[in-house]
Amino acid sequence: MADVRGLSYRDVGVDLDAADRTKEGLRGLVESTRDANTLSEMGLFGGLYAVPPEVANPVLVSSADGVGTKLKIAFRAGRHDTVGQDLVNHCVNDILVQGARPLFFLDYLATGDLDGAVVKDVVSGIAMACRENGCALLGGETAQMPDFYGANEYDLAGFIVGVVERDRILDGSGVVAGDTLIGIPSSGLHTNGYTLARRIVFDVLGLDVDDVFPGQDRTVADVLLTIHSSYQALLSPLLGEGIIKGLAHITGGGVPGNLPRTLGPALGATIELDSWTVPETFRFLAEAGRVERDEMFRVFNMGIGMIAVVASEYVDSIVDRLSAAGTAAWVLGSVRSETGVSLV
Repeated sequence: MADVRGLSYRDVGVDLDAADRTKEGLRGLVESTRDANTLSEMGLFGGLYAVPPEVANPVLVSSADGVGTKLKIAFRAGRHDTVGQDLVNHCVNDILVQGARPLFFLDYLATGDLDGAVVKDVVSGIAMACRENGCALLGGETAQMPDFYGANEYDLAGFIVGVVERDRILDGSGVVAGDTLIGIPSSGLHTNGYTLARRIVFDVLGLDVDDVFPGQDRTVADVLLTIHSSYQALLSPLLGEGIIKGLAHITGGGVPGNLPRTLGPALGATIELDSWTVPETFRFLAEAGRVERDEMFRVFNMGIGMIAVVASEYVDSIVDRLSAAGTAAWVLGSVRSETGVSLV
């Protein structure tokens, strides 16, 4: 007689028991990020977090983002402990530019086949970055979707909520023509431009992740998986003193696409190209891919991770303080009373 046993979820690729074991294995990571305002335990339908009582007139600031095709490098290299840090740091920077500090973070990890070790590596990176940035990993979602993602592939997204005092919100309203732009370096490509970078490195040049990146003493994987910098610890003291008028996180769109977002509709900026040396990684990609200058500046951060807008009287002090903290900040350009960003 034919086997008439009905199908189970496991038969079609979703192992609920494995998912439960994996989630339980993450409990310690999540709990390591708890703080005094974390009110919920792992496993509830929603995470509970109290607005810090020391914030007199709180405004909540939120953002969501992903890691993009940088994940393809992680898949290829079999290295999954850095992309979670990328995700958190990117989101932290996105609310930092409004003057906010992070309160809590949520993650979404969707995978084709659930590999508990890979999931733990990803969430370990998320938890590490949450601890470093002083925010709680309040919750998240791990989804098994075997008909949607290929074997050994996953997607990753993050959601952050922070807080800022209402009178400390950075919205560009205080920026005026003549203000100075201070450049703060990136650690590498951060999380943007990877579709173009992968085409150049793997298809045009035929390199692989374990090959030495041309002109450097690191492998392709080491260079392309360099963790996206967080600027929270570096810039929070300056924000607390109210001496920064605006911040621009240089992500997709590069300097021309992101700097105007903090200047207001009637202002623009002049960027002095001789004020810094574009890192070798970007110069190599431009040459190997024969990518035009303006396209490079639209796709990549070109070595600039964050731009601070400040009044001229604070420039020397801020540059000195950032340099003393180990960051080679420099005068990048200035704000002008004409829209658009000019690279001169």
